[in-house]
Amino acid sequence: MVFFGSARLTEDGPLGRYYREARELARLVTEWSRQFNKENSRFVVTTGGGPGIMEAANRGAEDAGGKTVGLNIGLPSEQFPNPFITDQLSFEFHYFFMRKFWFAYLAKAMVVFPGGFGTLDEMFEILTLVQTHKLAKKISVVMYGSEYWKEVVNFEALAKHGMISSDDLKLFQFADDPPTAMELLTEALLQHVEVPARETPAIAHSVKPE
Repeated sequence: MVFFGSARLTEDGPLGRYYREARELARLVTEWSRQFNKENSRFVVTTGGGPGIMEAANRGAEDAGGKTVGLNIGLPSEQFPNPFITDQLSFEFHYFFMRKFWFAYLAKAMVVFPGGFGTLDEMFEILTLVQTHKLAKKISVVMYGSEYWKEVVNFEALAKHGMISSDDLKLFQFADDPPTAMELLTEALLQHVEVPARETPAIAHSVKPE
């Protein structure tokens, strides 16, 4: 379960609600994931490993007592591993493309909180891979903060001018609060739950009477 979003958002800043809501959503989805057989289905909150929204999501997963992954990248400023990543699950990349590969390769669902160039790059990379069917499994994308995203990116205009198909607008959904995002995420993730195989007889078999 990948959380993308700005490294610049702080808990007490002007847009601090996004930090707090990312933390709450990560906590909720981590608690929800405990119900599954860990050998067959494991859903772990994963972020870019830095501050801001990334820190909030790792923190929320830790609040719930779950493991959480950080795929960090070395940058001149802003980016440094946050303290809420589980020990031995913090990884540092040199190249963006390798980092994005691991996000795309393992992710089953993604939440995109408000962010800048880096968040936009990651978001459009994943949407392009989903659009062009370059992924083995579909990644469900939730855009968190509809007011922000509809102002920053005019998706309807892209469809209107024929730059994308109108069906491409169905590649993502909007959410504005943790319960709504949680509902969308769990609906998507349930499609990836692996049910352990059970041995069943071809026709019938005898059982010892009680």
